Amino acid sequence: MTSTATRPDPRPEAEPDAKPPLALGDRVFKALSVGSGALIMVALAGVFIFLALEGYPGLSVDEDFYNPATTFLGYAGPLLFGTVLAAVIALVIAVPFAIGIALFISHYAPRRLAVPVAYLIDLLAAVPSVVFGLWGGRELAQHIGGASVWLEEHLGFIPLFAGPAAKSGSTMLTAAVVLAIMILPITTAICREVFAQTPRLHEEAALALGATRWEMIRTAVFPYARSGMVSAVMLGLGRALGETMAVAMILSASPVVTLNIISGQSPATIASNIASNYKEASPDGQAVLIATGLVLFAFTFGVNFLARYLAGRGQRRMAR
Repeated sequence: MTSTATRPDPRPEAEPDAKPPLALGDRVFKALSVGSGALIMVALAGVFIFLALEGYPGLSVDEDFYNPATTFLGYAGPLLFGTVLAAVIALVIAVPFAIGIALFISHYAPRRLAVPVAYLIDLLAAVPSVVFGLWGGRELAQHIGGASVWLEEHLGFIPLFAGPAAKSGSTMLTAAVVLAIMILPITTAICREVFAQTPRLHEEAALALGATRWEMIRTAVFPYARSGMVSAVMLGLGRALGETMAVAMILSASPVVTLNIISGQSPATIASNIASNYKEASPDGQAVLIATGLVLFAFTFGVNFLARYLAGRGQRRMAR
């Protein structure tokens, strides 16, 4: 037997195909996309620079504008606390309803019913915040005031309902309910789209294994949509943190730190405090208010950054 030696392949290695040149339409679309993204970054940087330059003098203002606080941190701290408290309570109220409505539209309701319900929910986003503020301050506050008395009598041992209850209803609870209604459309819309994109084969496989409709949603839909649900909740949180007029028309500015959401002495939010006091404030007072806006800007940026990180981590985990 003769052994044949391994001979090198005389053919040259195939070079990777070069990318074909982009067509004119592709180049124009790429330029528009890059320009749009860059323009958003420039606008965001411009807002930050404005707030930093105009608000920096307010960090060291020494005047009666700070009363009863004596420093900027003592003034901005209660406002930031009120902003976060109102937004968190709004999320606690809105998120379960948003997820339930999204599931009803995407997996339970027949199409002839799901489409009108989706349109009605989306229409809530078109209602101006002033209208929500008028409705909340004039109509909803009356009912919340009566419910606040009941909450104080039966659940007064909980710090949130310790009282004394404000029968007028101009409380943090009313503002949170209004905020919950305002963030419901965006949270529902995103959850609905994410639920609808769940692979059909995953759902059918779960049903074929004997899972009920709810078990299929819990084992196939929720894991796939986890990152999208986090994004929806964080976008709703961002909307609640920055809402101005609706809260300003319900709450009066009160620099207090309390968990009591049914009392008339509820903490104000940063946005509503700026809207209520900016016009009558002195130049130094306006600088203080702009500085609180810088605090809200930084906090909201941090929340959105965290949301993007969590959503990206969920997507990377699903890719594995």
